[in-house]
Amino acid sequence: MATSKTTDEHFEDLLRELTPQVLGAVVRWSGDFAAAEDAVQEALLAAATTWPRDGRPDNPKAWLIQTASRRFIDEVRQQQARRRREERAALREVPLGEVEEYDDTLRLLFLCCHPELTPASAIALTLRAVGGLTTAEIATAYLVPEATMAQRISRAKSKLKGASFELSADPDRLRNVLHVLYLMFNEGYTSTSGPELHRSDLSSEAIRLTRAVRAQLPEDGQVTGLLALMLLTDARRAARTGPRGELIPLAEQDRSLWNHDYITEGVALAVEAFDTPPLGEYQLQAAIAALHDEVDRAEETDWPQILALYGLLENLSGNPMVKLNRAIAAAMVDGPDAGLKLLEPLDAELAGHHRLDATRGHLYEMRGDRETAAEHFRAAARATTSLPERDYLMGKAASLS
Repeated sequence: MATSKTTDEHFEDLLRELTPQVLGAVVRWSGDFAAAEDAVQEALLAAATTWPRDGRPDNPKAWLIQTASRRFIDEVRQQQARRRREERAALREVPLGEVEEYDDTLRLLFLCCHPELTPASAIALTLRAVGGLTTAEIATAYLVPEATMAQRISRAKSKLKGASFELSADPDRLRNVLHVLYLMFNEGYTSTSGPELHRSDLSSEAIRLTRAVRAQLPEDGQVTGLLALMLLTDARRAARTGPRGELIPLAEQDRSLWNHDYITEGVALAVEAFDTPPLGEYQLQAAIAALHDEVDRAEETDWPQILALYGLLENLSGNPMVKLNRAIAAAMVDGPDAGLKLLEPLDAELAGHHRLDATRGHLYEMRGDRETAAEHFRAAARATTSLPERDYLMGKAASLS
């Protein structure tokens, strides 16, 4: 049974929503990413202390921006070594009346994907500053120690001092932006760790930001394709978990629970994107998602068409996860042995990844080899850090033992 959110949860949701907007405004105003983030964190702490006692201000965003700007100025004035920046920062603090017309989240996103940064640093910084992930969560997603990720983010912030705070349609910058949004959405749709399968706040923010990018670049097929992919994927969210939070795979989902408004919009965008050259990864993924979402029953899925699209996508990207998904499609078209054969080269590329063992488990189950299937499901359960995925995989293994 659904439960309403507590006051504390509403407070946390509000701060999560406002944080990238406030940080974007203070970075735009000050030109110093690292110092601005410190000031915003102090403002958030002040809000957590004073709002429960004195009541939430009429304009929470303006309050946070003004408080952060004051903290920034105080810090500048206290540090003699920062005299030059004081001249700029002390010109004026941000007045309350100026913040409503701005939402600097999108500019903050493009700043985080600045060409001076490596793609890995840009993605990590954006997930931290715009997506709201903790350093530990980002480190888990990238399979590196938390200290390594913290250093990467810190170096990225240092490189952005004085960087341009403008939107840019530069192809490399846009490619990074779209990749970051894609990763942000995926972390929200299937969390890499923890007790919950979804982080809907994160996936919803990724959709919101992608809509904002498309508003700036409506004729870009990759942007349109990414938005279509997100909508068509997120449409299934309500059916992906049962009443106890357990994972329900695509073939077993109650499709009446899918968001059909998202599907209608996503299919239309997928068609538009597919007809917009040059054809890229997001357009192809959106076309595959549309083929899944357009049918009323899993048995009606056009697997031969999906297999053909995965072939194009593999040639385009060479991504090992695409190869894995192509193996699944091949098994649905030509039988489990065909899929298992395609998985063999992935032992090196996806060594230790739980999805490789999980896929082998499903294909051996299709083949009728219950014992081998159970072994792979157990191996996948040991490798995943997502509790709902682990429970599902252990359940599969138990049912086959």
